[in-house]
Amino acid sequence: MSDGDGTAAQAGGVLARWRNRDHTRGRLIVSLAVLSLPLLISGLLYGAVFQIVDLSFISRLGEAPMAAVIIVNQSLRTTVMMLVMGASFGAQALIARAVGEGRIEAAEQVAGQTIVLGGMLALALAAVGGLFPELLFSLPGPDPGFAAYGVPYVRWAFLLLFGFVGAMLVSGILTGAGDTTAPLFLTLVNIGVALFAEWCLIFGHLGAPALGVRGVALGLAIGQTTALSVGLSVLFRGRARVHLRRRHLRPDAAVLRAILAIAWPPALHMVGSLFLTFAFLRMSGHFGESVQAAYAIGLRLGMIAPAVCFPLATACATLVGQSLGAGDVARAKRAVAVGLLVHGSAMLLFAGTTFFLRREIMALLSDDPEVIRQGSEYLRYASGAFTMWAFYFVFFRSLQGAGDVIVPMVLSLGNTFCVTVPLAYVLAFVAGFGPTGLWMAFLTGSVVLTVTTGLYMATGRWTRRGAPVSLGAPTVGGGTDARPTAM
Repeated sequence: MSDGDGTAAQAGGVLARWRNRDHTRGRLIVSLAVLSLPLLISGLLYGAVFQIVDLSFISRLGEAPMAAVIIVNQSLRTTVMMLVMGASFGAQALIARAVGEGRIEAAEQVAGQTIVLGGMLALALAAVGGLFPELLFSLPGPDPGFAAYGVPYVRWAFLLLFGFVGAMLVSGILTGAGDTTAPLFLTLVNIGVALFAEWCLIFGHLGAPALGVRGVALGLAIGQTTALSVGLSVLFRGRARVHLRRRHLRPDAAVLRAILAIAWPPALHMVGSLFLTFAFLRMSGHFGESVQAAYAIGLRLGMIAPAVCFPLATACATLVGQSLGAGDVARAKRAVAVGLLVHGSAMLLFAGTTFFLRREIMALLSDDPEVIRQGSEYLRYASGAFTMWAFYFVFFRSLQGAGDVIVPMVLSLGNTFCVTVPLAYVLAFVAGFGPTGLWMAFLTGSVVLTVTTGLYMATGRWTRRGAPVSLGAPTVGGGTDARPTAM
């Protein structure tokens, strides 16, 4: 064997060990790194490389088309993403618990029914988008002049959502099984193919038709469908811990109900978070364009935080789920502690940088003195919220990984509707603090939510809940072989 072949084989061996690592034993810090690093790279690639290049393509279409696409993506597509994330979180929790228990056939049944559920959701969304694109586009309240571009984009985007839905769910399945390297590869495929397809179809390069905003929707769908195809190949060819077969795709009402039972609370949790953003956008708009622009810029900067938070917290969710499945409560608790240590260090560094360089950061993104001033004040309070997120994301994702999905949902929605939004209105409009009142309420809500979730975590009730839902005995084959499939 040549040196090159040896290097490739060695790299393949390392990759196989990462993908097949038993996360119910061994050093937790290693498991956290193995699970979180690929997710972190995926998040940064999508949040930085894809978003920047995609935005550069869309901006060349003109102001109205760009605004129409951004409005749809930031409202309607984000809402769909939050719903699918809920289903993904639910599937991840069920699969992680089953893998930890050594019940691989049960995990495979959940994986197959998750794909079935995703297909049903994609069909429903396609029907709604195909029949009512005008109504959907009007929901965020856009300028009527954008409808000529936005309505066709909504129709195409919703008709082609099956790749988007499926790719997210496949990534959740693989993550629950303890494999985050394959989702990283899917992200690379998605980004590369989507950007190339957009470049061709938006502008008519390489003999393709110049479709404008429709090319954006079609290019995204081509990338996502390609990633979905690769992900399904990994699952059906037995290259992951869960090996899908055609029998797993036969609708199983009991398992579908189990997935829905654990998926709807995380979905509602995510949609509630999105409502909070919309509420603050509308309230900030009452204080003029400079304040709303400052908040919008701060909001985009704040998206960097979840790009770090979610990968690390999702790794904790998998570790907690698999540890509880293996009956090792002490390891599940240690997983939370290690996650808090690593996650806290990263987020505190980000929060400190944001606080001390807030004016310089805003000056890089705007040359309007008032926007810089308002944005700097927002970032001063937001940096405190980011400090709270260092703990909160680990708390709520670990709870979800344990199958305790109702409590974090109730705490989050209760905080949004009973604390943050009412307090923002009172401080900004009644007490007369203006925009500062909004930022004060944002920080206060983050503190309240983190403290209440942390206090619930401290009770330890999440470790005594047992399996998230009862899946019963494996429906086919009775397999409980926990051995990972070799690459």
